[in-house]
Amino acid sequence: MDKLPESLLLEILSRLDNSADVACCRVASKAFNNVFPDLRSISLLCSRFGTSGSVSWSCFKKVFLDLISKLRVVESVCIRLHRVVGVGPFDEDFVKEWLPRVSQTLKSLSLSDLPFPCLSQLNILHLISKYCHNLAELNLRSAWLSVSNLNPIPMLTTLTLESRILQDPHLNQLNKCFPNLRVLNLICVRELQDPKIHHFNLQTCHWSVYNHHTSLTLITPNLITLKIECLCYTAIHIEAPMLSHFHLSVDGPKVYEHPGAGAFTAQKFENLKTLWLDSFYVGFLLSEFPTIKTVETLILGSRNKAPRDARDSKLTLGEVFRVFPNVSSLRINSGAWSELEACLDPQGWEILDGSNKGLKTICAYLMLVDPSLTFSYVVCLLDQCVGLSVVSLLIHSGVDGTQCKSFRSKCMARWPGLKWRWGIWDEGMKDTWITDLQITEHPKSSKKFRL
Repeated sequence: MDKLPESLLLEILSRLDNSADVACCRVASKAFNNVFPDLRSISLLCSRFGTSGSVSWSCFKKVFLDLISKLRVVESVCIRLHRVVGVGPFDEDFVKEWLPRVSQTLKSLSLSDLPFPCLSQLNILHLISKYCHNLAELNLRSAWLSVSNLNPIPMLTTLTLESRILQDPHLNQLNKCFPNLRVLNLICVRELQDPKIHHFNLQTCHWSVYNHHTSLTLITPNLITLKIECLCYTAIHIEAPMLSHFHLSVDGPKVYEHPGAGAFTAQKFENLKTLWLDSFYVGFLLSEFPTIKTVETLILGSRNKAPRDARDSKLTLGEVFRVFPNVSSLRINSGAWSELEACLDPQGWEILDGSNKGLKTICAYLMLVDPSLTFSYVVCLLDQCVGLSVVSLLIHSGVDGTQCKSFRSKCMARWPGLKWRWGIWDEGMKDTWITDLQITEHPKSSKKFRL
């Protein structure tokens, strides 16, 4: 080991994700110990019980301060706490012992307090804004974050906040003190009141809302990628003309029990290419959208646990193609497909108006609760979408193998000119695609549809 060049030894240490492992290498090898001061990052996990790969709380401060004092230049610090109960992990005295020393060179800072052990107010943001003027990336996960006496950090481009309480109800301080953000993640941030994100340079945003707000507003003229998750009924307004990728998830039936409570409004989407809609009743969410001619890839999902009772949602293929007339790739997840089946008129086929000619590929996740009904809807879809070339159907892993084989055979016999892809899906599992050989040689020893 001592004969290896120092550059290689340093490269080995820099690839270790946990500074506890780095410390072990320093003890085991004098060569590692000699190059250690040239490392530029610290990542340390603190556990209440000192589990494998972590440092116990009783000696955490001593170990961390020793590590950071020996590095010549510190560019990245990551502290993660796990099951540390009854202590303040980011108390001001501890932070003041090391943050001023590394603040000039620090580019990335991540402080995670798992799983929110205390509800005391933390002024960590104030300390960071006071010392770290060159910080580019900040990740904070804590129970209660204060924004009092916050100074601007103009160099910050990436911010992730995960907090039960953020004392910035309208996000005014966040908009003011981080003017050059390009990536913003607000996860589980509560105690907000009609919050507004107003950032000119923002390009990527992920906003998870877990308690009721009257409204959410985003004014982001350069935003490209947006993901919004709402577990409550909330009015959403978006002004993002450059938006290209949008994932909107709205959960809970209350949004449909209170007309207008979950209204969605937006200025014209002129560049939107990919859209993912996921909702308790996706048909209602779809009705909030104006006609958008730029969308090429559309994903529909439904969170309704009883989708066959979804007749009031009014989700139809006609409505899908009316709102998105130029979609070329369509994916329908299992809940949305069941919602489509539930809304099927038993008196006759749904007649499309011909606006679906651009659809080239479709992927659907099927339950096959009623194989004849599912096949009927496949007929309704494929007979009218004349431009289709590739059809991918994934069947739930719990469906009987004989039913799967019969369903596949009927589909491929009716549309022999299409390229078919077959697969298996299940909740929490990675999709499995089936080869042509596996389709023709289905295992007779099993009644379940599996490989």
